[in-house]
Amino acid sequence: MAESFTVLDPASAPAQGSLTEKKSEFIADICHVDELAQAMSFVESIRQHHPKARHVAYAAICGDEGRLAERMSDDGEPSGTAGKPILDVLRANHLTDCAVTVTRYFGGILLGSGGLTRAYSSAAALAVKAANTARIVTCVRLRMTVTYPQLDTLTHVIAQSGGVQDNEQYTDVVTLDALIEQSKASAFHTRVIEAFRGSVHAEQVGVEHRAIQ
Repeated sequence: MAESFTVLDPASAPAQGSLTEKKSEFIADICHVDELAQAMSFVESIRQHHPKARHVAYAAICGDEGRLAERMSDDGEPSGTAGKPILDVLRANHLTDCAVTVTRYFGGILLGSGGLTRAYSSAAALAVKAANTARIVTCVRLRMTVTYPQLDTLTHVIAQSGGVQDNEQYTDVVTLDALIEQSKASAFHTRVIEAFRGSVHAEQVGVEHRAIQ
């Protein structure tokens, strides 16, 4: 299975790429979205930002291989010359949870189907290149309980394993979660056993996908 990546740039400050082809300007914006409804809101915000543009074509992908959702639009361009080339760029870069718009200001010269396809694809690729991206990895969520004197050691073990500490609860003891890449989970269990001589146990309570830079 190929690795997946996502875009970190928010809708409020999308990454951008642009080009000019035979006097037509193509401006591509890309941002992170968690669902297609957010993608549609992003598209609408771009339309409002460019009220005089002839077309705002877009593509969006959300989810993973098990529940992938895609949407695209040519926005009035000849069928297959705008939305699909943009979507193909996202697919080729193994991106998900992101939306790309390409805004076109018509320059008065017709580009033909081939020219349009290349222009929309190239503009989208420039936006992807400009974006802040992160690898999506499968992580296990492991829950542990330690005493206060043990906390620093556990924090160190989690950091050594490239994990993320989360959901700390402080009472007479400390209960917390560690998010560890699935491929490193076995080694993490071993480190915990060795560090605490078997007195601390890591219980798996979930599996989730996270963006790792």
